[in-house]
Amino acid sequence: MNLTLTDYLTILPAAFVALGGVLLLVVDLFIPQNRKGITALLSAIILAGGLGTNLALGGAAFPAAFNNMIVLDGFAAFSNTVVLASGLAGVALAFQYLRRLNLERSEFYALILFSTSGMLLLNQAYDLIIVFLSVELLSIPLYVLTGLARTVNNSEESALKYFLLGTFASAFLLYGIAMIYGATAHTNLPSVVSAITDQKANPTLLLIGAALIVIGLSFKISAVPFHVWTPDVYQGAPTPVSGWMAVSVKAAGFTILLRLLLMAFPSLSTSLSAVIGGMAALTMILGNLLALVQKNIKRLLAYSSIANVGYLLLAFTAYSNPQIASDALAATLFYLVGYGLTSFAAWAVVTSMEQAEGRGLEIEDFAGLGRKRPLLAAAMAIAMISFTGVPPTLGFWGKFYIFRTAVESGALALALIGLLTSLLSAYYYLRVVVVMYMKPGEPEVTSDPWVNLLAYASAAGTFLLAFFPGSLLDVAARALIKLF
Repeated sequence: MNLTLTDYLTILPAAFVALGGVLLLVVDLFIPQNRKGITALLSAIILAGGLGTNLALGGAAFPAAFNNMIVLDGFAAFSNTVVLASGLAGVALAFQYLRRLNLERSEFYALILFSTSGMLLLNQAYDLIIVFLSVELLSIPLYVLTGLARTVNNSEESALKYFLLGTFASAFLLYGIAMIYGATAHTNLPSVVSAITDQKANPTLLLIGAALIVIGLSFKISAVPFHVWTPDVYQGAPTPVSGWMAVSVKAAGFTILLRLLLMAFPSLSTSLSAVIGGMAALTMILGNLLALVQKNIKRLLAYSSIANVGYLLLAFTAYSNPQIASDALAATLFYLVGYGLTSFAAWAVVTSMEQAEGRGLEIEDFAGLGRKRPLLAAAMAIAMISFTGVPPTLGFWGKFYIFRTAVESGALALALIGLLTSLLSAYYYLRVVVVMYMKPGEPEVTSDPWVNLLAYASAAGTFLLAFFPGSLLDVAARALIKLF
């Protein structure tokens, strides 16, 4: 295979971050132990460089590269932006946190870079082999990062659970790819589509393979009934890792799920839409019901993330209707941006509240925060209101566009379930606000300028962008998937 300049440019965002991770490991050997903040700065520079590269190349109309295995279309560029911005937020959360809790490990930032490069490659995957390799590249560093908090009793336990269930998910994904290959004799997405269009594919193997791929990816995005690892992992992992995972992994997982369903398996829309609709209903109901009884803020946010996966899955009900599939795509991307900003506002406040040995993470520990740290409390309140879906926040507009898409596709019952579970979620989200402002207390709060800046900026974005939702939706609508 003769490589061209276009091939290198197409893979440049992912390659830039991956090579930056390798370089960071080498440079870190020469950085004194008491100056490891330089490592964090270098990782932020690498992520910012990857973001700049992605934005510069995202508007170009590149053909599929590496023999139709990698693509950089508007859809991939948009998702890459979300993933890279999430990486920068993850570094900001971790910098002082690791030092404060005695968890500072120089390899932490390199692992974030390697996992991020896997997410970028997954966003750009145009071949099922690349999908599998990307999932492994993003997952293996996450298993290590999850168990990094060795001073926390359940950290290693959560890492083991994540690893075991992650390998099951990879097995499902790999079996699904094998089935697709058996059905079509191809793993390249355009070739798979051609085989299906020309009726050269075995329909039974094709349906089984697509279903197994959906199951494998459902583990990654925490859809019910493949969600069981999420609360334990989010609680046991270092808080910056939990917050970063909550956004970036879901963004990459939904990106490839959308690409596969809209591009490779439109002929299976009748069968798969019903299954995904059922998963959406279960995920919304179970995620919100289990969040009601949580007393630990990290577990509450874990179940909240599961519930939000249910709302995102609502957009897939339009997958069987090509006339509104583009609206569903735009609504999903819009929701991911709103969810990302809201999540980082919440997780930044949680990071400020956490003390050594896991103290400060009960919801009751937030009592008095509104009086002692009014700006942090305001950021948390905006996040909770946005998660609930109350205007004026991005969370309201995200749910509005998702529900509208579901109604237009004829899934009125699912939209009604989404509305009712959103009303139910108000109880546990607003409970945090009530504790912060209406209960007396003396919360221990760490002053970390980077975490505070992230909390304020994310909350401000969640609130202010809600006044211009059409502009963000237009950007998402222009992020079209490259067809053939």
